[in-house]
This record gives sequence, structure tokens and C-alpha cells, in this order.
Amino acid sequence: MRKTELLDSQFMRKSIIRISHEIIERNNDLENLYLIGILTRGKPLAERIQHHIYKISNYKTQIGNVDITFHRDDYSERLLVPQLNGSTINESVDDKTVILIDDVLFTGRTVRAAMDSVTSFGRPKIIQLAVLIDRGHRELPIKADFVGKNIPTHEGEHVEVLLDEIDKKDSICLLQKGFSS
Repeated sequence: MRKTELLDSQFMRKSIIRISHEIIERNNDLENLYLIGILTRGKPLAERIQHHIYKISNYKTQIGNVDITFHRDDYSERLLVPQLNGSTINESVDDKTVILIDDVLFTGRTVRAAMDSVTSFGRPKIIQLAVLIDRGHRELPIKADFVGKNIPTHEGEHVEVLLDEIDKKDSICLLQKGFSS
């Protein structure tokens, strides 16, 4: 498998700052904004966006995360024992503007599962989606509202996002099957 770094930590930082600005511009009522990261890498991205929204607006938005394990449509087909991390949504989502945050948007199935998980906590006014990378290939009619970068991919390619909080490095790589390192 060949691994090629596409984007570095500086690009990621700039993208997160830009997404934070766009969220503020589109959502005037920051008091009713609720950032929810999709575990695993959506959580640190949500925390970074919350930090930048605070730096820009001096308002600390509500934040939480969702574990979509039992909301996936392929849950029963997976042979692995799921690792549960639990959702953390400490405030009501009723009538809130919820922004789901994830690292990569691909088929849309993870986002659909996250929406199911969020609505089990209440009825948001609206749900928006922020992703660092949109790689295309949707299987469901889901579109991100805020995108760091569109990276079209082909069959056999995979986008890997590394985050300092989890991987000790910020990087976005393209993995291509059929190549040896």
C-alpha cells in the first residue's frame, strides 16, 4: 500500500479556522449552537472548532460527542466486537442548531447514524455537517455544509486523517492499494 501525504498540519489549522468562521457567519445565534463530534476523530475536531469559535466571538459553544456504533445500518453484519465509547451530550438538543463534525465524509452512512444518535437525545431545530475532508462516493443523499477540502478518490483509495490528540501528528494522507512501500 502506498501512502502519500496530501495535506499538512498548517493546512488543517487553516481549514479549521475557516470552518469556524463559516459556522459563525451562517449561525447568528451562538447561544443555541451545539457542536457534536462523531467519535473518534470528530471529537478533537469539534474541540478545535469550539476553541476557534471562542477566539473569534468570545462565546463558548456547547459541545458533545456521539458514538454511532449501535446506530450503523451494518452493525449486525460486522463480526468484530464493537468498542463502545459512549455518547456525551450533557445539554438538551431540543431547538438547537446542531453541527455534526467528522474528519472524512465518504458514503454518508456514518453521518446518517450520527443523526439517528443525536435525535435520540431530542429534536434539534436544524442539523448541519462540518467535515475536514469530503472524498465523494455518496451512497445516501447527504451533503456537508462546511468542508475543509474536497479530495476526489478512486476505488482502492482511502483518506487517512491523523490528529495530534490521537495520533501525535496532524496530517492527511492518501492510501492506495496495490502498491508496496
